[in-house]
Amino acid sequence: MDKVDRLLLGGTVVTMDASYQVFAPGAVAIQGNRIVAVGPQEDVKAAYEAEEVWDCRDQVIIPGLVNAHTHMPMSLLRGLADDLRLDVWLYGYILPVEKQFVNPEFCYLGTLLSCAEMIRSGITCYADMYYFEEEIAWATVEAGMRAVCGETLAKFPTPDVPSYDEGLAYCADLLEHWQGHELIVAAPAPHSIYMTTPEILQAAAQLAKDYDAPLLIHVSETQDEVSNWVNQTNMPPVRWLESQGILEAKTLAAHCVHVNHEEIHILKKHNVGVAHNPTSNLKLASGFAPVVEMLEMGLKVGLGTDGCASNNNLDMWEEMHLAALMHKAVAHSPVVVTAREALAMATIDGAKALHLDHLTGSLEPGKRADIAIVDTSGLHASPRFETTGLNIYSRLVYAAKSSDVRHVLINGRPVMRDRQLLTLDEDSILTQVAQVSKEVNRFFIKREQSLLEKLVAIGGLQQEETYEVQVKAQVADRASFEAGLRHPDVSIVKETVREQYDTYFLFADPTWGLLRYREDLVIEGDKADAPLYTLTMTGPSKEAEYGDAIVLSRARYTADADRSLRFYTEYFQPVSTRQVAKKRYRYRIRYRGTDLAVNLDQITQPAREGWYAEIKSRTYSNRDAVRKAALIGELLAICGVQPENLIRKDYIDF
Repeated sequence: MDKVDRLLLGGTVVTMDASYQVFAPGAVAIQGNRIVAVGPQEDVKAAYEAEEVWDCRDQVIIPGLVNAHTHMPMSLLRGLADDLRLDVWLYGYILPVEKQFVNPEFCYLGTLLSCAEMIRSGITCYADMYYFEEEIAWATVEAGMRAVCGETLAKFPTPDVPSYDEGLAYCADLLEHWQGHELIVAAPAPHSIYMTTPEILQAAAQLAKDYDAPLLIHVSETQDEVSNWVNQTNMPPVRWLESQGILEAKTLAAHCVHVNHEEIHILKKHNVGVAHNPTSNLKLASGFAPVVEMLEMGLKVGLGTDGCASNNNLDMWEEMHLAALMHKAVAHSPVVVTAREALAMATIDGAKALHLDHLTGSLEPGKRADIAIVDTSGLHASPRFETTGLNIYSRLVYAAKSSDVRHVLINGRPVMRDRQLLTLDEDSILTQVAQVSKEVNRFFIKREQSLLEKLVAIGGLQQEETYEVQVKAQVADRASFEAGLRHPDVSIVKETVREQYDTYFLFADPTWGLLRYREDLVIEGDKADAPLYTLTMTGPSKEAEYGDAIVLSRARYTADADRSLRFYTEYFQPVSTRQVAKKRYRYRIRYRGTDLAVNLDQITQPAREGWYAEIKSRTYSNRDAVRKAALIGELLAICGVQPENLIRKDYIDF
């Protein structure tokens, strides 16, 4: 009789091997970090003895669950911003807080928190995409978990590197350092096609091939992402990735919500693993991945939780449950994505998607002892039928909960016994997490109380405070006004014709001032250039007023509006909006050595008769403002504007 380190006896052993063998009662023999035997209890007991024997009666012994896609440190952002669209959630909330807080300590602590949560729910292996993956790897080793640690690469500066070439160097060092480690597989993780470049993707794919590592990437998560890419390249994302040679690496594609039939064939052809994220896709309304077709085609589809900021937990039991239910509704068929298929997606198929099925994902001799033991004695798991041979899968997927996981072993090492974590100090982790949450709270409370802070948070703001001297007047006769611009003392430097569509955001707090979103089209003949989009914030009050209704405004900030009007409306949440549309004849002039802007406007929304003129100039001092106010007064007289034609209203007040 051979001696082993540990015997698991008496439970129902669900192997998830190629034949889906189930042994009841069964046993598993473990020596070191490996499984040496799996089979009927009496056969294993007859062949092996061990000093440590675990009684697993009324329990189910399964392979440790594989979380095929997550962002470990984002557990520290759980519940930060919910019930938002993906772009508002990402660009309005997640990226600003990451820029402020993400550092090595943040990532280490967030990973410890995530590891503790995942071990408690029977997850033994995961694939991560984030920053400071060196710290994430060390925290994972401390927890005793198995992981693919993917260093995120992007064309923009990230929290851990200021440029993508430095990101590639960091990633190469990571791959070199962790090569051959017992628990950690380092990987390049280009964020997505839209946040990288072909050069970054090709360099990442080459790194993956050089080190025989997986390559992790988000693919076709939203319809907008796909539509934008097709418009740019005339190819859907998966076909484009193939054309760039990216899929030649051992690729894991997260989401794949909006892939078509041809793209599924391409994924299959290149042996690409897919990480399906049911909860995240539902919560962000990204859509329903064509998982039924993927499974029918034989793709390796695993399950992922995504990060806690877009899911709120790391519970793979919920993902299994949802995966088995939602696709039945989508396909209008109760027989697709069976309970056994859902469990396979969370175990062996997830391991295959990560290209780690030679190590984990099933209970077979020679594989690592990554095992979860599930208590099925609870009320919600009773009674226990054995009528079809598939009841055990139904009990696990449709009835079991993460809290039913009683013991967990990873690489042969117990990391949880009787619901007690053995490798991590839960109380210490929670104390540190509470402190981080206070700091993040203070940051967001300050930001949400100021329109300027919210503008700064999403980037691109020209933060230099300026003043603007300006006057508005109603002009009955366009020709006579323009005749004034041909006065000998006036030089027209540049003139354009524009169509402008303005949306003003109004807020309950009057101290926030106004925010304007503008679509600006320059018209040449019967054609228009590509529109320019800007955000402009103005202060709530006038700084000073001079004769002739000339006013000095302050606190003007401008940013390129690189997102949709819908995004800004949902992000800034004004109490109301107002629209102004106009055709603008715009002149840049010099009058007595001073640059001035002159706009002659025809208001089309709200519809107004006649023409309106604006004369304005930027300034930085009170003395200069007084001087420019006098010049504007002179120019008004030259253009034939009478005092009674001056108006103090802004266009949004019409």
